[in-house]
Amino acid sequence: MNIHYACKSLEHRIARRQFLGTMAVAGAGAMTGGLGVFSTPAVANQLRSDQKRIVVFNMHGGLSQLESWDPKPGTATGGPFRAIPTSVPGIHISELLPETAREMHHLCLVRGVNTSEDDHGKGAYMMLTGRRQTPAADYPQIGAVAAKALTPADTSLPGYILITPGGGGGRGADSAYLGPKYSSVQLGNGNPPQNTTRPEAMAEASDVARQDLRRHVNERFLNRRRTAVTEAFTYSYEQAQQLMRQRDVFDVTKEPEADAERYGKHDFGRHCLLARRLLEKGITFVQLSHSNYDTHNENFNFHIEQLAEFDRSFSCFVADIAARGMLDSTLIVVLSEFGRTPNINQYYGRDHWSRSWSICMGGCRVPRGHAFGKTSADGTAVEDGEVDHGKLFRTYLEAVGVDSSGSFDIAGQQIPIADPAVSAVPELLT
Repeated sequence: MNIHYACKSLEHRIARRQFLGTMAVAGAGAMTGGLGVFSTPAVANQLRSDQKRIVVFNMHGGLSQLESWDPKPGTATGGPFRAIPTSVPGIHISELLPETAREMHHLCLVRGVNTSEDDHGKGAYMMLTGRRQTPAADYPQIGAVAAKALTPADTSLPGYILITPGGGGGRGADSAYLGPKYSSVQLGNGNPPQNTTRPEAMAEASDVARQDLRRHVNERFLNRRRTAVTEAFTYSYEQAQQLMRQRDVFDVTKEPEADAERYGKHDFGRHCLLARRLLEKGITFVQLSHSNYDTHNENFNFHIEQLAEFDRSFSCFVADIAARGMLDSTLIVVLSEFGRTPNINQYYGRDHWSRSWSICMGGCRVPRGHAFGKTSADGTAVEDGEVDHGKLFRTYLEAVGVDSSGSFDIAGQQIPIADPAVSAVPELLT
């Protein structure tokens, strides 16, 4: 359906199906690091049993907590939808998520989020980096942190995959001081990485000879002028070669047709199925999005349509991760940049609201079948279990076994992995 947004932010002048399509702002080249990860030419066929993975579902625009995780039926702010029981006695969610309700025993609701930031860009930055945005410093997103902290040293696959709804892919600019080696590889509309097939006019033997010559020339140059920049340039070529050899990893059409039918024959369903495939093939971090929830107008009609699509695909994903024995090693996070106002405006919409909203988590050390935090009867304030972006960021890391109080050594400087002024939420860890 078409929504005429009241919000005038740049992000929402873009069609909701192409929200991230223009975010590939960095070229496919620059990457830091040496060639050590390519000492073994092939990725192991099976994941290590202790490898942890993260998948983030980013509900761009601001998912309404009242139409999803924290319904308030029968109140002046609750809207027209009922709360329905889930597979966990005592936990109810919106009737717009009936399939997800059946998987609630795998999930955990966090209902006391207060980030106090109603701007789209700043809110998204906070939720993905765990820090407030300032001119003084830039911080890596959770995907880049996970790629550096969790990706096995002997894999040639990228650690951070961003599945964008539109656009042509490329590399993101989301790793800050960690360097472009850990930035996202973007799969435009879920398609395999660009430029990973050899031109038909070029014979394989010619390509091998060409690459051997490049390596020889590069090595001679590096012996005289080895710097982080020159190694990054070399690394980019070598990873491109590895991606070409393993292109099938990113090809969702290799999944069974029956699974494609279950997930839904729409972009989000295909992206969820691809996310499952990538995690099974050894990718450390996958982020996909569902947008655009900036429902200043027609909030209720929009959520009927949009959440029906989300519910089907997300519930299939959760059920499959659990059935395949991956839930203990895979952290699932459903987040947004903020929630929606309890008050309903004159256009039957809800506006930006960051003071009392919800996210959903599951897997790894997160308690299953649990709801943490509580908002007031009308949803306007957090009454118990208040958390913010910084606490959540540290909780994500602790859930996958990363010491969030640790530091990264960046050119001899110790930089905290997460905001040292906050701590993880103990109630959200087992």
